[in-house]
Amino acid sequence: MQDDTGESSFARGVELQRAGRFAEAAGTYSELAQTRLTSNLANNLGVCLGELGDWPGAERYLALAARHRPTDADVRRRLGSIYAEAGRADLAEREYRAALAARPGDPSVELALAGLYLSLGRYAEGWPLLAARIPLHPDVVPPMNVSFPEWRGEPLEGKSILVWVEQGFGDQIQMCRFVDSLKSRGAAQVTLGCRPALAHLFSTLPGADRIVPITAGASVTVASHHYWSRYFSLPEHLGITLETLPAQPYLAAPADRLERWPRAGSIGLVWQASPTGFNAANKGLPAKLAQRLLDRRAISLHPEDTGARDFADTAAIIARLDLVISIDTSVAHLAGAMGKPCWTLLPFIHADWRWLRGRTDSPWYPSLKLYRQSRPLDWSETVDQVLRDL
Repeated sequence: MQDDTGESSFARGVELQRAGRFAEAAGTYSELAQTRLTSNLANNLGVCLGELGDWPGAERYLALAARHRPTDADVRRRLGSIYAEAGRADLAEREYRAALAARPGDPSVELALAGLYLSLGRYAEGWPLLAARIPLHPDVVPPMNVSFPEWRGEPLEGKSILVWVEQGFGDQIQMCRFVDSLKSRGAAQVTLGCRPALAHLFSTLPGADRIVPITAGASVTVASHHYWSRYFSLPEHLGITLETLPAQPYLAAPADRLERWPRAGSIGLVWQASPTGFNAANKGLPAKLAQRLLDRRAISLHPEDTGARDFADTAAIIARLDLVISIDTSVAHLAGAMGKPCWTLLPFIHADWRWLRGRTDSPWYPSLKLYRQSRPLDWSETVDQVLRDL
């Protein structure tokens, strides 16, 4: 194997890959690989095949690249991620460990290993590694600039703690449950930062003494507390395991919003994710498949259709429904947090760690039923199963 092709076709493949046009990029790389296979080409082709859900093909080429570059931490991490996607956890862990041996402390590898452990329910090993998200994603995990210390599990009796905003709506809905755990440890005051669209909904959260809405990219001055923490840092310091995970409903529609939203139907549907969210390209249902569900008298829960102004409005609509059907998005978290029956559709490619592996239920939300996409980029069988169950 050579180190570089120097070919214009390789450059074209890179351009397509960067644009997210993985099928076209894979075609370009595959044609080139028939005459001249290099480690760079094998790496890129493996990555593209992985994005298409072709685990055997991705493994073949990334393993070739790894054999040629055994101390390349990025290649070993990518190979590990393919093993993780394919359900070969032991091999995934081996590759991640090899990557960390080659580049100790690498946050990308640590975060990948965290996702593997958490997807396996190995929470004690996974939570500490999630700290790697902080340097990797300062855009969604904003840095803190306060005079008081970060909470790392110290006694909270009589103390105040600020839990600060990070990541997306669904993430905040999922993790805000732990506010009540802080109160049960004796915290005298718990202040919770969140996005404005969540603020009124979070006023129903047990244990939250004060809600501080903050717009993305903005800064705000808050009173001094004894400690501060972030949403996804709480499980580690609370010692959360699958056995101790608090799973009772913890959010409700505010009373003033229930008055505004009468019953509109029995089934609510969300079929598209935010285009900027994690794995958005693999989450959305095609319009024709979504219509099959709408034809069964489901109503859209997308705010542009309901007129909901924030998540408190959406919660009020959900409260009047019998069932929610949603792809993996914030509405699924909201329904689960409310204890509302929700059928959640999970993508074949890059299924999130929080749904664990191979399960049709969720220890995070007992009211959820999980439908896993059976083939990459094809939701037809999944929707067929939902319609049969309806």
